[in-house]
Amino acid sequence: MSTCERCGAEFHCAMADAAPGQKPSGAPGETPCWCTFLPPALPVPGEAAAVGCWCPDCLRAHIAALKAP
Repeated sequence: MSTCERCGAEFHCAMADAAPGQKPSGAPGETPCWCTFLPPALPVPGEAAAVGCWCPDCLRAHIAALKAP
């Protein structure tokens, strides 16, 4: 399980929460994370990034705020 960097909620991230002993490779056919189905709103964290992933609720709220006038 991953922990949301914004609110602390636990959630599943297919990119970070690979099966035990398996590292996500990004290979074609690998199950994409739920966040890939949402509009891009934040830079994807890399190995050196200080900010981690957000849970579905926080990411959806952020996207909604970006669309608000």
